[in-house]
This record gives sequence, structure tokens and C-alpha cells, in this order.
Amino acid sequence: MNLVKTSLLSLASTAMKMLTALAISKALAIYVGPSGLAVVGQFHNFVQLMLTAAKFGLDTGVTKYTAEYSQDADRRTRLFSTALRLCAGSCLIVALTLVAGAKSLSLYFLQTVDFAYVMRLFGVTIGLFVMNSMLLSILNGLQEIRTYIVVNILQSALTLVLTVILIVSLNLEGALIALVTNQSLALFVVLWKLRGHLIIRFTSFRAAFDRVEALRLSKFALMGSVSAIAAPLTNILVRDHITRTIGQAEAGYWQAIWYISSVYLTVVTMTLSVYFLPKLSATIEKGKLRRELLAGYAIIMPTVMVFAFGVYLSRDLLIRIVFTEEFAPMVELFRWMLVGDVIKLASWLVAYLMLAKAMTKSFIVTEVFFSASFVLLSIVLTDNYGLVGVTYAHALNYSMYLFAVAILTQQFWR
Repeated sequence: MNLVKTSLLSLASTAMKMLTALAISKALAIYVGPSGLAVVGQFHNFVQLMLTAAKFGLDTGVTKYTAEYSQDADRRTRLFSTALRLCAGSCLIVALTLVAGAKSLSLYFLQTVDFAYVMRLFGVTIGLFVMNSMLLSILNGLQEIRTYIVVNILQSALTLVLTVILIVSLNLEGALIALVTNQSLALFVVLWKLRGHLIIRFTSFRAAFDRVEALRLSKFALMGSVSAIAAPLTNILVRDHITRTIGQAEAGYWQAIWYISSVYLTVVTMTLSVYFLPKLSATIEKGKLRRELLAGYAIIMPTVMVFAFGVYLSRDLLIRIVFTEEFAPMVELFRWMLVGDVIKLASWLVAYLMLAKAMTKSFIVTEVFFSASFVLLSIVLTDNYGLVGVTYAHALNYSMYLFAVAILTQQFWR
């Protein structure tokens, strides 16, 4: 399946994800307001951190090697079994930490011990999150795009219904409960869809632990963990700085613009994960790699620029539709946030080469360095220019990141 067909098939799933995100954002805006949205954003980043630790950062590695072993059933079985055992061990540690440290974690991340039970609930259900993620990674690696997209649509619909009901019923408390339960229930969607699957079945996970596969996966575990931890941790630090120096409502405005950015970029990021990672992983010849990258830039970048321009023109209307009039001050954040988004997607197209070709050291160094630089730039620029400074930091940081990853990956595309 080529890039155009994958992109077209992804539209339905993307549309559902966008509808889900917009509906949830509207419910949050109405029932918890800017300050509550900042709390939800902080907790969402915490959930991302815990899930990364529980999954041992293996999603990318499982997708890559599933694609690479497409013609070798024995290696595929050893891969699945080894990945499952690695995830089981890390998931158990994280689950015990969440249950045992519930009060302390609730106090630190949510400023109250009242939500300790949400932490315990997360600890009980996190294993279901991990299994759901692993099965989706395998589907992605097998390049069964239609099945992958159908599962994503159904899971998005379930998430939408569950989350909105909980927010309307319980306000902030409902939003937090939804964050730690929606993917657990979504697992049953993928299990139902995979019944009778010829490759993904119980016997495919019963092979002995394989040290060779474990070592192969460990590189991606390290890269995946660094990437998945860096992003939410960076957002936590930046949001915390905004809350302390400017105000919690302003932190809510930053969270709101981040939501909008995430929603419209879903159109592109799904294509990157569904098509580019397995495709680049399985492609060795440099000429083919260059053609895939050029096709990506020719199709994806114009799409991103059109979306960004459309979002900018309709920014006032979007604030009223997606949020409420209470969020009107966030209008000043759009211009440089959208510029940064376009540059971000340009850099991600090249950065996927580092993942696909297991450039472990380069990937980790760039992730850590540019995550730290974003935090530092945000602190300096918000102190000097106010809240809009964080969008300056976003655009500037991704400009530097694009230059760096282009230099590091030039051996593959020159």
C-alpha cells in the first residue's frame, strides 16, 4: 500500500480522532474551565509517563521488527513472546508503584490526596493499556492498514462516549477517571476485531524468552522511552513554570492551544506512524528511501501548511466552538504556535529515519537536548514576553531541531 492510499484510508480514522478530541475539549472547557484544563493536561502528561515506563518503550521496536520479519514466522513469534515478557515485568513494577504511592503521587501531580483512588485505579488497569498498545503496534508492523484504522475508529468512538459522560457527570473528577480507564476498555475492541486472526493469536506469544530479540528491542526501548518521557516531562515543566510565574488560567490557555495543535496535526502524524515507520524500516536501498521522503514532503507538507493557515484564519471562531469565551486571551498564541507546527512536521519526516534505522545514540541525544532547550527557551522567553513567549520557544526550538536531524541523517537521503 502506497503513501497516497494510506493517507486516504487514514482520513476516516483521523476525522474520528479529531471529532473525539474537539468534543472532549469542549466538554472540558464548559465543565472545568481554563484552570481545570491545566490540571487535566498535567495529569495527562503523568499518564503518558507511566504508560511509557509500563510499556518499556517497546511500541516502535515491535512495529519495526514485525515489519522486518514479515516473511519469518518463527522470528516473529520469538519477537512477540519476548516483547510480552519484557512489558509484563515493567508493567508490574509501575502498577505496584501507582498503588503503593497513590497518595504521594496524587499530592505531587494534582495538589491534593483526594484523587489517590484515581492513581490506584490506574495501577489496576494499566496492564490493559499496555496490551492494547502492543496489539496495535503489531497490527501496524504487519501493515494491515484497514484493520488498524477500523480499530482506531471504534476505540475513538468508545473514548468519546465514555469521557464525555464522565466529564458531564463528575466534572474534573470524571476527566481524571476517563484518562485512566478509556484505553483499558478499548482493549476489548481490538480483541474482538482480532478474533480468528492468522498471525496475532495466543500461540504467537508462548515462545521462550529470546536474548537476541531482547537486545534488538532494547535499542528501541531506550529510544522509545526517551522520546515518550521527554515530551510529557517537558510539557509538565513548562506548564508548571507558566502556572507559577503567570497564572493557572494562562497555563490553561497554553494547554488549549496545545490541544488544537495536536488535533489538526493528527491528520499527518497517523500517516507517519502507520506508513512511514514500517516502510522506512523495511527499505534498505538509498534511492528508495529518498523517493519515500520526497513523496512524504510532496504530500504531507502542503497538507500541514493548508491546515495551519486555515486554523490561523479561523482562530477566533475555533476558540468559541472548541472552548468558550473564557479562553479568548489565547488568540495571541496561534501565529507562532502554527509556524512551529509546520517546522515540527518537516523535522519529524527526517527524524523517522533515526527510528527506522536504529540510530540510537543520535536519537537520544537530540531528544534530550532539544527537550531541555525547549524548557530553557520557554522560561527565558515567557519571562521576557509573557505567555506568547512559549510559542516563540516552540518555533525556534523546532527550527534548530530540523537543522540538527537533517545533518545527522544525511547519510541516508543525500
